Amino acid sequence: MKNWHEFSLSRFWAMVVKEFVQMRRDRLTFGMMIGIPLIQLVLFGFAINADPKYLPTAVLLADHGPQGRTLLYAIQNSDYFEFVRQVRTESEAHDVLARGEVQFVVNIPENFTRDLLRGDRPAVLVEADATDPAATSNAIGSLRTLLTTALQNDLKGPLAFLAGTDGPIDLRIHARYNPEAITYYNIVPGLMGVVLTMTMVMITGLAITRERERGTMENLLSMPTRPFEVMIGKIIPYILVGYIQVGLILLAAHVLFHVPMLGNLGLLLVVALVFIAANLAMGITFSTVAQNQLQAMQMSFFFFLPSILLSGFMFPFRGMPHWAQALGEVLPLTHFLRIVRGILLKGNSLDDIVLQLWQIALFAAIALTIGVMRYRQTLD
Repeated sequence: MKNWHEFSLSRFWAMVVKEFVQMRRDRLTFGMMIGIPLIQLVLFGFAINADPKYLPTAVLLADHGPQGRTLLYAIQNSDYFEFVRQVRTESEAHDVLARGEVQFVVNIPENFTRDLLRGDRPAVLVEADATDPAATSNAIGSLRTLLTTALQNDLKGPLAFLAGTDGPIDLRIHARYNPEAITYYNIVPGLMGVVLTMTMVMITGLAITRERERGTMENLLSMPTRPFEVMIGKIIPYILVGYIQVGLILLAAHVLFHVPMLGNLGLLLVVALVFIAANLAMGITFSTVAQNQLQAMQMSFFFFLPSILLSGFMFPFRGMPHWAQALGEVLPLTHFLRIVRGILLKGNSLDDIVLQLWQIALFAAIALTIGVMRYRQTLD
């Protein structure tokens, strides 16, 4: 009789086979093991770019002389700027910056050509949405070099004297909303969305699977409740938890980091309610799909990883390729980050954020609808 204390190759091999069989049966876990590394590889390899180019830029052109057009061509050829629209007034320029429709506004002033030919060094104003310093720093740096060479071909012959040591143009850069390029002005408000996404999806992702694993699902199913009532009943308590997190982050942002709070905090709390509901609905949906709490946790992480990487929290959103931006636009965190940074740093109103808000609400409605449809009235 063999001693069971001794190592047995047959017993060892039986355990290996058993684990492979169990792994094959648990397809969701196996898919996560393969899918998460692939997502990380693709996102970090292709989608993440710390040097964003082709940033959307608006032009306020008050002078149509040839030198002004030459300057604009030179700016666009730098690859950092992509002219997407022309604005007519400074008020319109302010609005498109506040709503995040463009990253820069280039202002060619009236009488630019006349002042340039006189040697008066006309000022060119470039306004930047600097809420995220990483998104604008390289582009702004390229401008300073660009303007010293942009008009070289024009300033020849009798105009050569204009190419002085100080340059023919006075470049003025107005970094709006975060002029000192303080990183945590951008990071701390964004943490509100990241924390809510992580905790709300994860907590509610365990809700129904916990009932099933603890054997209390029978009692829940025997109650005269409709699926929608169960979903809402499980979501409501966590809304209070979400608001506690929002309050703590806002308090820390004000006391510890001195983040400007220019907008209406009441509006921010209303938006936070919609965002919290979207993440809770997503977590509930995961809990109706997962067979156990481990799978619910895995699905939550599978949702959280793309959210944090594709939303613009860690890396400039406009630095990603178009396909990655399209994926990011689906995620509620992307829109919430724009809203919370816009309200706190820009003082945005409801009119400025309504486009982002309805997209979060649409995501919440779709996620909750799927969760209700997948809710099982039986244990089968």
